[in-house]
Amino acid sequence: MTPLNWSILIIAILVVGAAVVFFIRTRTKNLKSKFGPEYERAVGEQGSTFKAERELENRAKRVEKFPIHSLSPEESDQFAAEWRTTQENFVDDPRNAVAAADDLVHRTMKARGYPISGEFDERAADLSVDHAFVVEHYRAAHEIAARDVRNAATTEELRLAMKHYRALFEDLLERHVQETTGVRR
Repeated sequence: MTPLNWSILIIAILVVGAAVVFFIRTRTKNLKSKFGPEYERAVGEQGSTFKAERELENRAKRVEKFPIHSLSPEESDQFAAEWRTTQENFVDDPRNAVAAADDLVHRTMKARGYPISGEFDERAADLSVDHAFVVEHYRAAHEIAARDVRNAATTEELRLAMKHYRALFEDLLERHVQETTGVRR
């Protein structure tokens, strides 16, 4: 090979390498922006940035196939009214209120077009695509609710579960729900 051919080959390798680095950095930046704290959680779970990014991209592709849509104003009003009732019931019956909040979140997810038949981790992963900044609330509320099934959650923890469910619920509803006296922020 002539020196000119070597030079062309080296330049071509450098250009391809720069393009690959640019692509990877852009992909990482976009995924971090879209998934927020869920990005770091995925990296921690997967043990590698490459595997985590592939998992997050797969989630996004899977969720793209769901018929996710906003609720009609009527549906939103109905769910908001149910939330207020659930929240009011917390004072007299915290356990049932948390169970009702969990049910209401699932029904809202279903009404929005999310499949709710899968395992909790799958539902949380699906939610993380469009609700990355509140999905951790869903995980925290679910963990408390699961402990409550074993009678291992305190009333204060149940109150926190309601707050966590509310954060996700309002994000799913795409609006703030007027607070009642049942759960104080």
